[in-house]
Amino acid sequence: MRIFFSARRHLPILALGAALVVTGCGGLRTAKAPLDRTFEKSSCTPNADTLIVMLPGAYSHPDEFEREGFVKALNDNRLAVDVMRVDAHLGYYNAKTILERLSQDVMVPARSQGYKAIWIVGISVGGFGGLLYAQTHPGELAGLVAIAPYLGERALGTDIANAGGLARWTGPLGDPPGSDPRIPNEAQLWQWLRGYVGATATFGARPPLYLGYGVDDRFAFSHRLLGAALPANRVFTTEGGHDWPEWTRLWRRMLPTLPLPGCPG
Repeated sequence: MRIFFSARRHLPILALGAALVVTGCGGLRTAKAPLDRTFEKSSCTPNADTLIVMLPGAYSHPDEFEREGFVKALNDNRLAVDVMRVDAHLGYYNAKTILERLSQDVMVPARSQGYKAIWIVGISVGGFGGLLYAQTHPGELAGLVAIAPYLGERALGTDIANAGGLARWTGPLGDPPGSDPRIPNEAQLWQWLRGYVGATATFGARPPLYLGYGVDDRFAFSHRLLGAALPANRVFTTEGGHDWPEWTRLWRRMLPTLPLPGCPG
């Protein structure tokens, strides 16, 4: 399986679909501009200066963040944040427009509206998209939560593991044939992730990265490789695999540890 073009193969992003079947899956939708977005104001303050951007899985709809309790958990934890649920479906990755659309339709307007801190919370391919955005837009994000993120095919993870982990892996040299400059390939993403090894990321460099996954997730092999490079207090696991019950448990466990502003009073 491969998302973007690689040195090994030249398979289109549609090959990702078979590996990212989640609850509520459906046919591949066409990317359009602008992205569809659903905005929700904080329940406890009219002037929140922090925005959480939620990116769904490959075939999920952003309304599932509401249905599965992600927004309610913010209120339960009395966090003074606004939320934008974004319909960043697999079609945008296939068209290689996901980063452009996130920038133009979400981030630029948010900054113009005065938000001082923007977080991305991404699930599965949404976690992958959040990582790509952080990589290609340094300094823009205050934090990043990747829950069960897609991180590339198993062969790439095996290469990293065989090298002794992310700290020892040097990665391939040069850009692979057929690579698209609009979106980094998976190996380039892992090279960027090496910057988390042995350092505490701060805003302005790499945003603080929080990782959550089920121990039986189909991508858990890669998750463990990434988790080993992060501070232990930023890695969360739960029983189970790659579905909403696991993701909701993880979100509720992660939320109290995130440096997000609380409600006044």
